[in-house]
Amino acid sequence: MEDEELTESLLVAQQPGNIRIISNGVGSNDTGAIASGVTGVLLLSAFVTACSAFTGGFVVGYSAPAESGIVADLGLSTAEYSVFGSIMTIGGMIGAVISGKLADIIGRKYGAWLLDLGRLSLGFGFGLTCYVAPTYLSEITPKNLRGGFTSVTMAMIPFSVTVAYLIGSVVNWRALALIGAIPSLLLLFGLFFIPESPRWLAKIGQEKEFEAALQRLRGKNVNTSEEAADIKDYTENIQQISEDKILHLFQQKYAYQLIVGIGLMVLQQFGGLNGFAFYMDEIFELAGVPSIIGFIVVSIPEIPAIALGSILIEKFGRRTLLMISATGECLGCVLTGLSFLLQSLNWWTEATPTLVLSGILVFKASYSLGVGAIPWIIISEIFPINVKGSAGSICNLVNWFCSWLVSYTFNFLVEWSSAGTFFLYASMSGLGVLFTAKLVPETRWRALEEIQASLTHNLQ
Repeated sequence: MEDEELTESLLVAQQPGNIRIISNGVGSNDTGAIASGVTGVLLLSAFVTACSAFTGGFVVGYSAPAESGIVADLGLSTAEYSVFGSIMTIGGMIGAVISGKLADIIGRKYGAWLLDLGRLSLGFGFGLTCYVAPTYLSEITPKNLRGGFTSVTMAMIPFSVTVAYLIGSVVNWRALALIGAIPSLLLLFGLFFIPESPRWLAKIGQEKEFEAALQRLRGKNVNTSEEAADIKDYTENIQQISEDKILHLFQQKYAYQLIVGIGLMVLQQFGGLNGFAFYMDEIFELAGVPSIIGFIVVSIPEIPAIALGSILIEKFGRRTLLMISATGECLGCVLTGLSFLLQSLNWWTEATPTLVLSGILVFKASYSLGVGAIPWIIISEIFPINVKGSAGSICNLVNWFCSWLVSYTFNFLVEWSSAGTFFLYASMSGLGVLFTAKLVPETRWRALEEIQASLTHNLQ
């Protein structure tokens, strides 16, 4: 009987015209709790988190413009450079394994400090970034701003990939590595001025610090009592379940969230991002496009796509924007694959450079619009705080394993068939559209506690 009462206290009650969270039997009207505005502290926190994401993306984009210089200077073969190009993802997997637990033990803010130091270790820090950054933002941002803030921040990853391309086209690979350290220094400095996640502070029982951090984020004149009460009630109830091990995730009650989380990670990477990102210079060479021209052209859609995505994510929701974005990715891969197919058939070969540039431009714009950020946003929203660390580690690890697989196999796939490689990526993006339409929940304008309670149907 006690378990049933606990379950009911956590589930979301839906009533006509009103959605409310039931916390210990007391309902709170959903319309007033977390609909806060932008504050200076919130903007600073988002900027610091964006520095983290920017550095991570710079690491990803580094190998593309550096490829020719590294191969020439170090005399690497195709197989050897494939190892070099993908080795960052090995460090990413190591960081992914501990990312969730680390964020739970030392907090979201200082987890970011460690991930910054981890930049020195083959992508280790980026493995932490992918989980800690969106989790921190989702936990500090009001529900009416969460999607836009997190999407812009996480979109810094593909944006910084492009920045790495542009800078790398005019400086050597050693100088490019040093330049990539600048945003890491900004992150380390900024961490001294931003608050810890209030939800994490509530989880570990630091009530005064929790209330102070929430007040800083919402503004000194804002009444945060209702939001604070909802967070504390939910956290206290969920803590009674006390499940914080990876094995606890493999229960029926978490099956849906786990399928959604892992599925989004697989489909994000198998859309071919790292094929484009790590080996862009090689793609341009195959298509007969001068690298500097190619890098400049494909950078054009980055900022407009990021800005548009941050607006549309609150207007249309996560799921709709993700399907639009994945459809665009599919089209970009088809155009790129078609260009190489025509080239191999010796038909209309003069159009190959234009088709390749068009395909990459469409792909990158589409990725920046939603696929790059939304999966991480949803991952940070759907898991209850008692299993969030373990869930984050699993999803992050799957993402990095798929990232390694794509980056390592790209050269071998291209040797097999340039056109077939991109058609394969297109098919995976198409599957992503179907997966999103059938399984991914909409989380727009809902408090984290509301989302998590409504998805976990049987908390026993």
